Amino acid sequence: MTIIRDFPHEIIEEENVWIPVTDGLNLAARIWRPKGSDASPVPAVLEYIPYRKRFGTTERDEITHKYLAGHGYACIRLDIRGSGESEGVLTDEYLQSEFDDGIAALEWIAGQDWCDGNIGMMGISWGGFNALQIAAMRPPQLKAVVTVSSSDDRYADDIHHMGGTLLGDNLSWSSVMFSFNTMPPDPALVGDRWRDMWKERLEGSGLWLTTWLQHQRRDAYWRHGSICENYEAVDIPVFAVSGWADGYTNTVFRLMENLSGPRKGLLGPWGHTYPYIGRPGPAIDFLHELRRWWDRWLKGEENGVESEPMIRAWMQDSAPPYPEYDHRPGRWVAEDSWPSPRIETQTYWLGRGMNLDDTETGQEEEALNVQSPVTLGLYAGKWCSYANGPDLAGDQRLEDGGSLIFQTERLEEPIEIMGSPEVELDIASDKPVALVAVRLSDIRPDQQATRISYGLLNLTHRDSRAHPETLEPGRRYKVRVPMNHIAQTIPAGHRIRLSISSVYWPLAWTPPEDARLTLWTRASRLNLPVRPPRASDEDLPDFGDPVSAPPPETTTLAAPEHTWRVSHDLASQVSSLEVTDDRGRMRFDDIDLTVTARAREVYSARGDDFASARGETEWWRSLSRGSWSVSSRTRTVLRADRDNFHIDAELDAYEGDVRQFSRSWSQTIPRDLV
Repeated sequence: MTIIRDFPHEIIEEENVWIPVTDGLNLAARIWRPKGSDASPVPAVLEYIPYRKRFGTTERDEITHKYLAGHGYACIRLDIRGSGESEGVLTDEYLQSEFDDGIAALEWIAGQDWCDGNIGMMGISWGGFNALQIAAMRPPQLKAVVTVSSSDDRYADDIHHMGGTLLGDNLSWSSVMFSFNTMPPDPALVGDRWRDMWKERLEGSGLWLTTWLQHQRRDAYWRHGSICENYEAVDIPVFAVSGWADGYTNTVFRLMENLSGPRKGLLGPWGHTYPYIGRPGPAIDFLHELRRWWDRWLKGEENGVESEPMIRAWMQDSAPPYPEYDHRPGRWVAEDSWPSPRIETQTYWLGRGMNLDDTETGQEEEALNVQSPVTLGLYAGKWCSYANGPDLAGDQRLEDGGSLIFQTERLEEPIEIMGSPEVELDIASDKPVALVAVRLSDIRPDQQATRISYGLLNLTHRDSRAHPETLEPGRRYKVRVPMNHIAQTIPAGHRIRLSISSVYWPLAWTPPEDARLTLWTRASRLNLPVRPPRASDEDLPDFGDPVSAPPPETTTLAAPEHTWRVSHDLASQVSSLEVTDDRGRMRFDDIDLTVTARAREVYSARGDDFASARGETEWWRSLSRGSWSVSSRTRTVLRADRDNFHIDAELDAYEGDVRQFSRSWSQTIPRDLV
């Protein structure tokens, strides 16, 4: 990445500014803006997240917001109530109070002498969510949005559920926020009241996993904040971005299809990160793209953004599994609209002999069974990859032994897929609650199997996410299972494989019982969205290599470590996935603050005992400066038997070596057809 230090505008930085919002609270903001903006006001860009401007996202904040400020924008990095130095308590994600505070902040920003009244919101993940959610409330100050790695549907396409199945990321992500919420504000900014604010957070933030598990179907809790309930409410320009290794690719395509205002989509090979620091590469000069977007919609410059292709996407070339890629091979392609009239559906029928046939002629019906082991899925990778360590899917041959597999002959011509592959199944279960997982793989000439995409369906949700119904054992059902959107080239000489299993643990929680699925081949098929070649792709302008403003001065005191380990104990028959996410120890030199964060996650199950599935997470965090130090440890265990989920959790917080707070939870929540 190229670091730029000279900008068109000299920058003023305000380290901590209090913004009054609702309930008499003040939220803490960090502001970068051009020198002279008090006399010559400029547009503003707001990023509104709970990850602590003081240290949590400081590196990213500085390289991003300094760049934009240097090009004529006032940039506000605002911590949500109860996070960082902001007052109050954070008790869940996307609450109405969060939206109301955000609108109050927009009003405050628009009223400042340095702001000309035109404001954009941007963010990745949480900040991308609330940018869309606040846009749907139509505050007059908000003129455009950039949403990266977010969702328009909190139930169907977030870390909580996929196809009505319960995702393992419920435990993982709730544990991240459980840990984040144990950290106090910085005494250097809030003074002596830091202890009272800390105690209020420790006592009030709660165990979010409990709340989430109390809503296992698509009810009013999930509809709140899901802009898919009314796309027409978002009538300002939207730039939506994600990556193929991310968990949020589908949102970009739905927004392009359903929004009516100016909109633009960008999809690269990246995990859950901004594209200018994107991994796997290639990373791009995304800050330049951001600036062009804001120049058009906040400054009114006629730069042609709205006349460019609606979607730019990285068409991935074939690559081996286990990818810790610095660079994912491929090329940029474009579509002028979505759905694209150029995309054609290629159908493959599930035929006898485990074949995928591109003709229905002569197909005979065959009934095939699959009853996957409880640990199938240990090589699935993470639902939302950060491309840290091997958190992308491994060689699918390790999973296919417990699956039904169907594959084509070797392709005579290459195929380009762009869109959402879909499987139609004629299927039955011998249990009233069951799931089906489908995986699409590129089979290379050396037989390595690289997963291209996948989909999940809780079969009780076959007709409705809001009103699931049990299965009648033995009854045949026709179901559709969409997979995540993808752009992928499968070369000539390779095969396409469809794998079908009844388990995908721990990416998705196991069903309550060991279900056997029966699949009838004749009425089952795979539909691929095939993209014909487009010569004009060769003329697309290059995004360029990434540039940024300088990051903060830091000193690494202990190096980060990211590992994923799969083990199998032959004596106990327990298989485990152990994830280490050690962020290391770092000192932010300009504020003399040392930060550590380390997590360990273990997901395990025994043999074919579906009541043995267990997830455990443990986080350690600390902050220190001189003689002041605080630390916390949080631990969460999620188990399930046939009828219930069981949560056990612990929190301990320390000032120095003295424990200041301790609490434990033990809760049981009934399973609701999950």
